[in-house]
Parts: sequence; C-alpha cells; structure tokens
Amino acid sequence: MGEEAVSDAAAIIAIAVILADIVIRVVAVIVVPPNRRPTAGMAWLLAIFFIPFLGILFFVLIGNPKLPRARRAKQAEVNRYIVESTHGVERVSDSSAWPSWFAGVVRLNRNLGAMPLIGSNSAHLIGDYQGSLDAMADEIRRAKRYVHAEFYIFAYDATTAGFFDALGEAAARGVEVRVLLDHVASLRVKGYRKTLKRLTAMGVAWQLMLPVQPLKGKYQRPDLRNHRKILVVDGEVGFMGSQNVIDRSYNKRSNIRRGLKWKELVVRVEGPIVSGLDAIFATDWYLEAGEPPRRDEFVSAFEQEGAAQDLDCQVVPSGPGFSNENNLKLFLALLYAAKERIIITSPYFVPDEAMLYAISGAVQRGVHVELFVSEIGDQALVYHAQRSYYEALLRSGVHIYLYKAPYILHSKHFTIDEDVAVIGSSNMDIRSFELNMEVSLLVRGASFVAEMRAVEQGYREASTELTLDEWLQQPLRSTVLDNLARLTSALQ
Repeated sequence: MGEEAVSDAAAIIAIAVILADIVIRVVAVIVVPPNRRPTAGMAWLLAIFFIPFLGILFFVLIGNPKLPRARRAKQAEVNRYIVESTHGVERVSDSSAWPSWFAGVVRLNRNLGAMPLIGSNSAHLIGDYQGSLDAMADEIRRAKRYVHAEFYIFAYDATTAGFFDALGEAAARGVEVRVLLDHVASLRVKGYRKTLKRLTAMGVAWQLMLPVQPLKGKYQRPDLRNHRKILVVDGEVGFMGSQNVIDRSYNKRSNIRRGLKWKELVVRVEGPIVSGLDAIFATDWYLEAGEPPRRDEFVSAFEQEGAAQDLDCQVVPSGPGFSNENNLKLFLALLYAAKERIIITSPYFVPDEAMLYAISGAVQRGVHVELFVSEIGDQALVYHAQRSYYEALLRSGVHIYLYKAPYILHSKHFTIDEDVAVIGSSNMDIRSFELNMEVSLLVRGASFVAEMRAVEQGYREASTELTLDEWLQQPLRSTVLDNLARLTSALQ
C-alpha cells in the first residue's frame, strides 16, 4: 500500500510538472513577443522552450527592458521642461553651410531627446588616459561655484587620487560638489566601500545611480545601468566621453595578469553646450535624489554667451528612460546620410539588423567605411558575438582594423564625411541601444572632425587590418563560440 501511495504521488507530481511546462510555453508565446524586437522575442522563446523553468526565471528577472514607470514619468517631465525652456536658444552658425541632411538629424534628436542644437562652442579631444584625469582635476581646482561628476564607474585608487584630492579641496573651500556613480558597476570594482567613505569624509554629496537595493525599496531590472561619463565645472567647462574614473586596468587581477590597458577618448567642451551636459546631470540627480532641477539656473545657463569657436553641438541622451532608442536612431540617420566616409570606433560592436543594412548599404553606394575594434576582448560573450559579424562586414567591403594588444580600445565615436562627428559613452551594441543610459554629443564643424581624423590615424598606425582571407582561416571552434555568443546577444 505504501508503495502504491508513493507511485501515485510520483505520477501526480509528473503530471503537474508536465502541465506547468505546457502552461509556461503557452503563456510565453502570449507574453514575450509584444513590443519586443523579433530577434529578441525569438531568443527568449527558444530559451523558455528549451529550459522552461530557468528560462522563465531569467525572463522575470531581466525580461523587461524599461525602467519603472515612476522614473520614466520623471524623465518625461524633465524633457517637456527642457523643450519649453530652450526654445530659441540655438544661435547656431550659418545653416546654409550645413550638409543638406543635417537639419533633419537635428530635428530627430530634438524630438527624441529634447535637447537643442546650440552654436558657438569649442571642443578638444584628450586621448591620454592620465592626461584626461589630470585635465579634469585641474578644472575642478579652479571651480568657484559647483562641480557635477557623473560616472558609470567611480573608484578611489592610486591613478584617480589626484582627481579625488581636487574634489576634496573644492568641497573644503565651499564649492558645491555632487557625484553620481552607478551602483552595480562601481560595486563590482575593488575599493567600492573605501570610495564611498572617502567621498563622505571630503564632504561630497553623492548618490548611487540605478541602485539595486530591494530592502530599501529601490529595485528595477538589475542589468539596466547608467553608463554615462560627465563632468561639469561651474556650467562653463565640461568633459564627456568613454573614460571612467578608475585605473586603466580597472584594478582587476585578470586584467593585470594579462597586462590589459584601456585606451580612451574624452572631449573637453566650452560654451553653451556645457548646459546640455549639466541638464543630463540635473535630470539624473533628480531621478536618484528627488531634487528637481534648479529652473532659474537651468534656463540662464542655456542662454550664456558662447566661446570663440563656431562648433554646433547637440547633446543626445538615450536609455530605458526614453520610449525610443535615441542613440540607435541617431547612428542610423548618420549612416544613411554619409556621402564619402564613415569611420566607426566601438569596443563592443554587436549591431542589430538595421545597422548592418545601413553599413552595408553605405558601402554599396560608394562610401568608404572603416571599423576600429580591439584585437582582444575583456568580456568573452560580447567579444565572440562581435566577431560573428566580421565575415559579413568584410564581404560587404568594410575595412576592419584590430587595435593591437594589450590595449582595449574603449573609445566610442564615429565621423561622417568631413563635417560631422559623434562622441560619447554609447557602444554600438544592443545593450547600449536598449539597456544602458547613455549620452552622446553630436558635433558639426570641420575643425573638430579634423582633430578626430588625427585620432583615427593614430588608431590606424597602432592596428592591423583584418582581411577576409585571414578571417576565413579561423578554426571551427572559434566560429562555433562566436555564433553561440551571437544568439545570446539578442536576449534583451
């Protein structure tokens, strides 16, 4: 009798598991595809169908690519205010000198990200890792009113000690110093608690961005991150680009063992466009600290007089707080507009289908296209997913340059013809398009593009060009790994 009872119980459990499996699959078909990329929807369905219980668990944890509704409402509120308060502040250069397509791209960015195109700015590139930290520290030491720092990773170590010292000196002389750092990204690096203690001891006001602290009522999809890198001093000088505030090895044992060093690019800007960067900081501070932007200062900052140069600039924020993929739409618009030359630098290049078509179409209409990526990778899945696109790109006529080890080319920028460039924090991958809060700077001006061209030539001299014949000699195991990684990249 006991054995019969056990057998019956086992049969009931088996039936329950089968029914649960069927229910999961049916519900997945209904719930997963809506408002999702077809490739992402298919990848999620495959994961749920092959490993239903684990698949549904991961979908619940990371299946929603949007921030909580309250945060999106605040973002929309700030966007409306920016549009209303910046009407007529553009003061751009002679628009008759613009490429014929440029006004449409500017309008696109304005409609998606709210920020205006503003003229009378200056911008200069800094490609030296320690040099950029020193340049930012020097400006902080000259601060009279405030310092706003917002970085994906913010860590106190031997390399960044001068930067932290400058923050402390500014706070000690009465300058308002506020710092935003991404919670999960900074938590994962060495010295996180020491960094926070250091900031507190110096009298710096700081907030964690997108904190994953469910016990404190702060939670969203844990891999939605704020990936921006911004420094603003007194609303007059700004810095932005790809570089975090940390040693160029990221203080990771594996990186140090491999001798890896990050290669970055930062842009220093002056003029009214600095207010655009400050608006991004003010918005993110509002989202994290609950303190609304200071409206009087906000408007007057946008209306300040410009610098001596004539660069037209537009800040383009993007991320899960917006209803559109602002950075992807900007990149696609520029790729389709190019007439002569496209040069892309992206450490993590995992394009979607639309971007692949835009790039291959550019080559087919006679545009010269170059892509700079690293010879080696620091993130295995992304590295192999990226490699899975090399054959298609090479066959289409794209010139791929591999930046030599032990450097990780972490710069994020591209140039279109001889008059327009974009630089910022955004990679060209699905994570940056959908999951990360990013900031890009659109710059129109031949002088800036010429400066960017010099940087690109430096990359070219430090790289080897990959040919199709060489690529086709890759071993089968590499091809299999690349293709498997490509499949996982769609799970957004």
